Amino acid sequence: MPAAALPISSSSLYKGVNQMRSVFSQRRFPMFMVLMLTWLSLQACAVNPATGTPNIVLMSENRELEIGKEEHDKVMATMRVVQDERVNAYVNEVGQRVAAGSHRPDLKYTFTVIDSPEINAFALPGGYVYINRGLLLYLKSEDELAAVLAHEVGHITARHAIQQQARGRLGSAAAAVGGVVAAVATGSGYIGSELAQIGSIWAAAGVSGFGRENELEADSLGAEYLYNAGYNPRAMIDVLSVLKNQEDFNVRVAQRQPTYHGLFTTHPRSDQRLQQAVAQAGVLSADQVRESDPNVFRSHMEGMLWGENTAVASDRNRYYQDLLSYTMVFPDDWVIADTPTTVQASSPDGTAKLRVETMRMQEVKEPRLFVRENLGIELQRSEALSQYRLVGYTGVHTNAQGREERLAVIYLGPRVFVFRGDVTDAAQTAEMDRLLLSSIRTFRAIQTNERSGAGSLRVRYVQVTEGFDWRALAAASPVPQYPEETLRLLNGYYPIGNPQPGDWIKILM
Repeated sequence: MPAAALPISSSSLYKGVNQMRSVFSQRRFPMFMVLMLTWLSLQACAVNPATGTPNIVLMSENRELEIGKEEHDKVMATMRVVQDERVNAYVNEVGQRVAAGSHRPDLKYTFTVIDSPEINAFALPGGYVYINRGLLLYLKSEDELAAVLAHEVGHITARHAIQQQARGRLGSAAAAVGGVVAAVATGSGYIGSELAQIGSIWAAAGVSGFGRENELEADSLGAEYLYNAGYNPRAMIDVLSVLKNQEDFNVRVAQRQPTYHGLFTTHPRSDQRLQQAVAQAGVLSADQVRESDPNVFRSHMEGMLWGENTAVASDRNRYYQDLLSYTMVFPDDWVIADTPTTVQASSPDGTAKLRVETMRMQEVKEPRLFVRENLGIELQRSEALSQYRLVGYTGVHTNAQGREERLAVIYLGPRVFVFRGDVTDAAQTAEMDRLLLSSIRTFRAIQTNERSGAGSLRVRYVQVTEGFDWRALAAASPVPQYPEETLRLLNGYYPIGNPQPGDWIKILM
């Protein structure tokens, strides 16, 4: 069902304008500013197609679909897709089944498996859903797969990305009414100027999430869509356990941050609101439950790659720093030299280099302020960094040698990572700076399923026999670090628990 504008009568319009004129006149606001703000308010009200309640939006459904297609094309151009057509077709089949029972079944939904080891999934406006290979491997059933996809469909049907974008725009207007006036006076168009920056907005929203209330709403809607499709709504809780186990392990052992957005990483396992949202979806009767053969799910996960896909050319120069638990991709053919706490990559001809150092964070402050106050540097052409749930800041400045230097800082755990890119050949400065920034944007925490040396391991299913022991299985595992914890996480038995004889479990080999 398309989002419809709320009906507003002409008498209500004039009444509202008169009320606003009365209020603003006391503060000596010009009448055209009152009219402008009134126009924005009326244009912004639309009915949420999933909940039936009014929401603040500044975009038609047609524009939403256009934005979704544009952003999907960018994702497909910049992110790798799993090349196994059977896996993509299976995920799409499950996703289409869930979407058919949603509040917006007429959208053309697209479900894509991204070839990334990160445990994440996200959605873009207009019906585009993505799930990473890394998350897929840790799911135990088709119901859990359906739960992840249903959560993301819930974001789409409730138009959470559109709401978030609208809130940001209106917030800017409220903070600087003069900016609205200037836009009107010059004819530049306040709404149009913001839409010119829409690409980065959607990317950030999809990966970072939409706030606790929107995430809870997505889970509630997702549970309803599971019920409609014949999947157990309790699978939403099961997925919570899968992701909370990952978070617990990251905090306890690896000191890394979770990557999946949403309630799964912001709420406790016993979150009552989530429990109530799932319960409200209902309990399926025996004849409503979709009969799904567990062998079908296992057959599609069997043989899937675990960890980073090191066979891909663009990642052949991926660097892993196991001590500090980070990874990044340096330009192809660059020479890498490291110490226990630093790394430097140099171009083949030696005219460009990128050095990464680390220091302890003494106090919490914005990365922008850290650059200015702790490093004593004023950056030009600067911008905030937001990648893989990490924050930072970057820009350029003139170094002591009189050359333009690319500098960036990114926060990871209790540390600040400082990046310094230097180019000695002035003719290559612009081109190399783009290359340096692209490399910096690949910096992230190492995930549990991509430790160094594990790039060729694949998932295999075996049946448990009498006398099964996790320690014995881990001792024979080729997983280089934390083998027992990794195997437990893969199978949903972290930190304790054992399968029964005859149960199927995943191993890596």
